[in-house]
Amino acid sequence: MPFPTKLTVPLLDGELVRLEPLGRQHAADLAVAAEEDRASYRFTWVPRAETVGDYIDEQLARAAAGSLMPYAQVDKASGCAVGATAYWDPRLWPDRDELCAVEVGFTWLAASAQGSGLNTEAKFLLFAHAFEQWQVARVDLKTDARNQRSRAAIERVGARFEGVLRCWSRSWTPNEEASLRDSAMYSVLASEWPACRVRLQTKLTTGHRGHDSAESR
Repeated sequence: MPFPTKLTVPLLDGELVRLEPLGRQHAADLAVAAEEDRASYRFTWVPRAETVGDYIDEQLARAAAGSLMPYAQVDKASGCAVGATAYWDPRLWPDRDELCAVEVGFTWLAASAQGSGLNTEAKFLLFAHAFEQWQVARVDLKTDARNQRSRAAIERVGARFEGVLRCWSRSWTPNEEASLRDSAMYSVLASEWPACRVRLQTKLTTGHRGHDSAESR
């Protein structure tokens, strides 16, 4: 199901991170970011430096099909793109061309940007826009059920664990390319967003940002 055509990909600007619509102009920065230290990418789709161009083209193709709104995560201190994230998997209200739910995913950050607060602020910006501008009923997040680092990061931003769906989506783990993974499912509901908003703002203002992590889709 595509995003409603009336929705655009807005630039989302915070204190630490600027979420810019992903484009080929981000390729050089992302090639550097992706190769810093790949230890945290075991469960996550992160391109190698030599495939960043193809990665961007794939994401832009999904965007053209209406299933994805991809972003580069730009570190405002350096001006460099240090990762990516996206809105995707839009669902519409029955018989209405209006968004009722969306997922935040395809998220990864360079090793040097993890733990910096960029992930926390990026989630704040994405959630706030979805709930306050698009008026969605829920925002979804999911990750490989084995990815304890990612699951902890998702829980720290205030998302609620809903369960594990077995053999739910493709695995991004090396040597599992033809396999399906178990996906841990999380969500934030519109009714939970005010409390989640306060929680994220407190983390950002007090510096208790936790350990940002890469998150698979």
